[in-house]
Amino acid sequence: MGQYPDGLRGPLIVHDPNDPYKGKYDEEVILTVSDWYHAQSLDLVRAMEVKTNVQFLPPFPDSLIVNEGAGARINFVKGKTYRVRMISFAAFASAMIHFDSHTMRVIMNDAAYIQENEAYQLRITPAQRYDFLISAIDRDNYNFPFLVSLDMNRDFSNPVGLVWPHNYTGYLVLDPSLPTDKVDVVDNWRPVDDSHFVPLDGQCVYGPVTKSIQLDFEFCVDPNGLPRACFNGQPYVPQKVPSLYTAATTGESNSNPVIYGAVNPFIIEYGDVVEIVVNNRDAAVHPFHLHGHHFQVLDRPRSGTGDWPGRDVNYASKPPKRDTVAVNAQSYAVLRYVANNPGVFLFHCHIEWHVEMGLTATIIEAPDRLRGKTFPDDHINNCKIQKIPFAGNAGGNTVNVLDTSNFNTVIPANYTGALYIPPPTKRSRIMGKE
Repeated sequence: MGQYPDGLRGPLIVHDPNDPYKGKYDEEVILTVSDWYHAQSLDLVRAMEVKTNVQFLPPFPDSLIVNEGAGARINFVKGKTYRVRMISFAAFASAMIHFDSHTMRVIMNDAAYIQENEAYQLRITPAQRYDFLISAIDRDNYNFPFLVSLDMNRDFSNPVGLVWPHNYTGYLVLDPSLPTDKVDVVDNWRPVDDSHFVPLDGQCVYGPVTKSIQLDFEFCVDPNGLPRACFNGQPYVPQKVPSLYTAATTGESNSNPVIYGAVNPFIIEYGDVVEIVVNNRDAAVHPFHLHGHHFQVLDRPRSGTGDWPGRDVNYASKPPKRDTVAVNAQSYAVLRYVANNPGVFLFHCHIEWHVEMGLTATIIEAPDRLRGKTFPDDHINNCKIQKIPFAGNAGGNTVNVLDTSNFNTVIPANYTGALYIPPPTKRSRIMGKE
């Protein structure tokens, strides 16, 4: 819908009463980073989704903002350790971060605890979150700069043609009376490899696999000649009935992927060990995000590796868990999770512009446990106000749910984003006497 790049967003921190790192830091700091556009999403997407965009180019950001424009001057007291909760609100670009003379000790990624891991540089993609500890020690005697650089490059690991036009310098402020005029210079960005993190709970690789999903990502063109982003040759096409309502109202037929329409549906049974393989056939790094679960990152090889070879070998015995993974250019990632959370969940690229282009799959998890579920009245009332059907198959057919004739098969050519377009109403003519 393109709302969060326009500012409809904010940090939400849920404190864990059983936080294993509780007591190992003195204060918390929220650090948000994002790309920023000087135009609204509606206009940006409309300009992108045109027939002449044969290179499938997204909108490029105009700037970088930190803490929503408020910047970051972190009060830094000797002897104290700070837990920095870093969150990316970005629509397109990742961000690099480095602290002058201070090491980040990463303890969490995407709300999943890891064994403390030292990092000198981090790369955070859209939707990712990192928690790390940073300490002020006795030798600290001035205000230390830190650098945030917006990564607008297709592949930061390829040194050819890299550009870093948008940068921000923040400060660890020990003494407000001292100047904050130093800068942190990074000659080469070489962020820590997060696929080598180790989960704090020591969870071994899930297995054996009972459900396999392979998603081959490539750009494509739809029947209207517009640029799209596809899994297995098919972009996500929004349907008349939201998939969750279809799952709840179609009885035993809700385990048939046909009834959900062209949303790239996959049916998962409760308790399945699900393996998702993403083949990124593009020459850029892409962040892929799963709703409803943390997945294990079993493999995420370097750029240029090519498609997954089709066999499971040489995985780390205790892979890290998270919900957003950067899949390298012309390479792949192997992900696993246990299906223990019934629902309808999206798996998608978290570059907002690629979501709008269709780079989304739908996972219907434990459909037998969704049958007959009811929804709050305010949900249903919203559907009624907007004339959105809330029962039946993807086309709203409650009598013959296998009838696909009323399904949406092509993404609408006229992009409306989050705008509410009132349905047409019949106009009555009142004839009167003069």
